[in-house]
Amino acid sequence: MTTFWNWVLFCVLSIIWGSSFLLMKLGMVALSPYQVAALRILSGGIVLIPFAGKAYMAIPPKKRGLVLASGLLGSFFPAFLFCVAETKINSSVTGMLNSLTPLLTVVMGVVFFQIPTSKQKLIGVVIGLMGLLLLMAPNGHIVINDIPYMLLILLATLLYAINVNLVGKHMQGIASLHIASLAFVLLIVPCLVVLYATHFFSITQTPQLIQSIIAASFLGVAGTAIASVWFYILVKRAGALFASMVTYGIPFVAIIWGMVYGETISLLQLTGLSIILLGVFITNKTPKRI
Repeated sequence: MTTFWNWVLFCVLSIIWGSSFLLMKLGMVALSPYQVAALRILSGGIVLIPFAGKAYMAIPPKKRGLVLASGLLGSFFPAFLFCVAETKINSSVTGMLNSLTPLLTVVMGVVFFQIPTSKQKLIGVVIGLMGLLLLMAPNGHIVINDIPYMLLILLATLLYAINVNLVGKHMQGIASLHIASLAFVLLIVPCLVVLYATHFFSITQTPQLIQSIIAASFLGVAGTAIASVWFYILVKRAGALFASMVTYGIPFVAIIWGMVYGETISLLQLTGLSIILLGVFITNKTPKRI
């Protein structure tokens, strides 16, 4: 029964995070990408307010600045980068590119955090980057106009990767829920500033606007706040390795939603995704002991 509920959490997280790219699109029907991103982080922060006080007391004062940095790198800036990118890139492709995060985590760990790695992990990274080339050439040739927006997604995944290493190296012993709740609550003010600067509070209400606000808010509440807590529970129940396998489920959910909404997905893109996931598998595989 324990294994069953672990798989239930696994599937739910895959569905929630795999659907997030579509929710961004739905949010941008009547809102700007900046407003969608700000609403996402704001709604997540509001939901986590009840946990912030305990988190503030539990986190050492010298670590609170790192928690803010973690929130900026792991949530705030990527949210805006993803939304801007999705003004031109299909949500299914965005989900595929997001699967590069585990590979870039290895690269950032080596480059910036002096974390030792293995030949196996480096081979996995190289294989994954080969898959990236196919994703960038959906019809056998690279679409030049799409490259800047794909680079925004890659920058977001790089920030994710830096944040994972930052948390892993400097925040050992601090509960994930404490990190998430304090970080998101600290981001409430800059989100309100962005919404004010983009004249969100003076927009005329329409049915489309309400639907977009609901999509962006649900993205923050379910896709950020609740999913983060559930992911933390899954790590505790089944271990970090099993929980990290959610990476495999997310892009396929994104592809299914993309197909439902009429997005075109080429065989080369699916091949590229398969190669990337092979690289992720090799990178995360535990070497056999001799």
